[in-house]
Amino acid sequence: MQLNNNVTVFILVGLTEDPFRKKMVFVVFLLLYLGTLLSNLLIITTIKTSQALGSPMYFFLFYLSLSDTCLSTCIAPRMIVDTLLKEATISFSECIIQVFASHVFGCLEIFILIIMAVDRYVAICKPLHYMTIMSHQTCVVLVLMAWIGAFVHSSTQICLALSLPFCGPNEIDHYFCDLQPLLKLACSDIYVVNLLLVSNSGAICTVSFIILMVSYIIILRSLKNYSAKGRQKALSTCMSHIMVVILFFVPCIFIYTRPATTFPLDKMIAVFYTIGTPLLNPLIYTLRNAEVKNAMRMLWKKKLVSDRIS
Repeated sequence: MQLNNNVTVFILVGLTEDPFRKKMVFVVFLLLYLGTLLSNLLIITTIKTSQALGSPMYFFLFYLSLSDTCLSTCIAPRMIVDTLLKEATISFSECIIQVFASHVFGCLEIFILIIMAVDRYVAICKPLHYMTIMSHQTCVVLVLMAWIGAFVHSSTQICLALSLPFCGPNEIDHYFCDLQPLLKLACSDIYVVNLLLVSNSGAICTVSFIILMVSYIIILRSLKNYSAKGRQKALSTCMSHIMVVILFFVPCIFIYTRPATTFPLDKMIAVFYTIGTPLLNPLIYTLRNAEVKNAMRMLWKKKLVSDRIS
């Protein structure tokens, strides 16, 4: 599938080439990544150990935190290490693996967000049938479909990328391997491939965002039939979901719905959805969700009690 590929190593330009700024990037992004790991792993542990968080919403939140952790881990550790090097390089195989992994977990997050919107729609608009419709078996099937869809999407992207020859320039003007900057290095006509890539990633991002926003508008309109207390609780949950959707999708749409052209702003926008959003998601869900905060307190109390006993 790979044609006339003479390039075996790519050079990653990174966020900056200034030595002092690279040190600042190292410190800032190390802290951001550690914060992402700790916060998401805390949510994963809390949901797994708390009986109070057994509803479908938290089942899906578990996989959202998992996808956030994996997406950030695909990119951040290597980027942090690269800031310590004079010249950051990545092999062709590692580059393709990074593209594949980042798109798998990025696409998985998109599908999980859609499933969470469906879950909220059923919970608010059809409350009497909620547990019947959103049974554990249904939740497992939905998550399994999300995984399959993510792998199909990413495999398609990689197959298209591997069909191109890379035989000339090898400098990627980015801090990680992604399709848009990678396509600029192909030494052949990329019009058709780029069109297919945009119709794949771009369509998934745009269509999913529209579906999500329409679904939440329908949900918010249905809240007028609720009591003031019920409306406040449902509104709090939905608003946290909407914030996550906007923070994740707007940067992705900007990056993936245009031709293979790159702008200086792309790197900072990519930082936002690859490192920023995975850090913000757990903060948004915990700060606006009393059940998660209470479950975390209980987990912490159990930890303190077990430490005292031991």
